[in-house]
Amino acid sequence: MNNEQKPNLREAKFWEPLADRKGWVKCNLCHRRCLIAPGRWGACGVRRNLDGRLYTYVYGLLTAYNLDPIEKKPLSHFNPGSEVLSISTVGCNFYCQFCQNWEISQSRLEKGLYGEYRSPDDVVRDAVNVGADGISYTYNEPTIMYEYMYDVAVRAKKFGLFNTMVTNGYMTPEAVDEIGSHMDAATVDFKGGGNKEFYRKFMGVPDPEPIFETLKAMKEKGMWIEITNLVVPKYGDNEDDIRRLARWIVDNLGDRVPFHLLKFYPEYKMIDLESTPVKTLERLAKAAKEEGLKYVYIGNVPGHPLEHTYCPNCGYPVIERYGFYVTAWRLTKDNRCPRCGAKIDIVGAFRNKAGATSISLM
Repeated sequence: MNNEQKPNLREAKFWEPLADRKGWVKCNLCHRRCLIAPGRWGACGVRRNLDGRLYTYVYGLLTAYNLDPIEKKPLSHFNPGSEVLSISTVGCNFYCQFCQNWEISQSRLEKGLYGEYRSPDDVVRDAVNVGADGISYTYNEPTIMYEYMYDVAVRAKKFGLFNTMVTNGYMTPEAVDEIGSHMDAATVDFKGGGNKEFYRKFMGVPDPEPIFETLKAMKEKGMWIEITNLVVPKYGDNEDDIRRLARWIVDNLGDRVPFHLLKFYPEYKMIDLESTPVKTLERLAKAAKEEGLKYVYIGNVPGHPLEHTYCPNCGYPVIERYGFYVTAWRLTKDNRCPRCGAKIDIVGAFRNKAGATSISLM
C-alpha cells in the first residue's frame, strides 16, 4: 500500500488472522469482534480485509472539524468552561434508528467514502492556533477511527492539550488499555437504559453487557467518566432500567459519576415519535437520585433547573448553566461549596470561555 497516494488507508490495529479460514481475519477493536472474509468490510463499514490483512479507510478523513464548548459533549465536571476541537469521520459499529448524526455515522463505504484529509500534526497545530484546551473525538463513534485517534491523542498531550471521547462504550478492554494513558475523559452514551431488547431492536447490537466491561477498564486507566442515557419515549423510558443502570454505576464506578438523562428528538428512522416529555425526564432523574447518584442532569432542555450542579451535601447551586454554557460559577478555588465547604467533584479549573460559540473550521 502506498500511503502517500492514499493517506486515509492504513493497516489497522487489533486484528488477527484466522487459522482455520484462509485469508479471513478477526477484528478485536470493538466487542463485535467481526470475522471478515477477504475483500469484505467489518460491521462499522470502515475496516476492510485486503489480502488477509485488516485496513482502516478513514485515517484522517474528517467529516467535522468544530471548536465546541466542552459542555456540549456533555462533560460537566471536566475542565468546565473549556473549549475542544471536535473531530469525526464516517461510520459506526452501532445501527441506531434514532441517530442524530446518521448522515455520517450510518454512512457505509459501499455508498461512498467522504471527508477531508488532515494529518494528526495538522489537527494538533490547528487546535493550538485556535486556542482550544483539548481535542474531542465525537459525533460518530470514535472507536472506528481508533488508529487516527491514537496518533492525534499522543501528539496532543505533547502540546499540553487534553483528550476526550464521546463513545458508545463498545471498545474492547485491550484497546482501552492502549489508549487509556492518552485519553483523559470519556462520555459513555447509553440508550434506553441499557435494556438488552432495546439495543437489539433499535440499535442492531446483540448485547449491551460489554459496555459495562469497558467502563470498568476505563476506570482502571484513570479516565474521568460521565454517563449519558438517551430517553426514547414509549420504547426506552422504563424506570426499572434507569434504576438498574444507576445502581450499577454507584456500585462499580461510584456515586459521584455525573449522569445525564437526554431528551430525544425525532430523527432518522424514528421521526414518527414525539420528543421526550420533560415530566418523563424528571421522573427518571428522581429515580436515579434515589438509587444513590449525587450528580444527575437533564440534557437537551435548555433552562431546566437540572442543568445546574448542586452541592450533594447542602443542595446549594454551585454551578449554573444554560445549554452548553456556564452562567454562574460559585465554587471556591479548590472546588468546594462556598456555603458548607463540601468538596465538589470537578477535574481542573473553570476556564471561563463561555462567550465563545461553536464554530466550524472546515
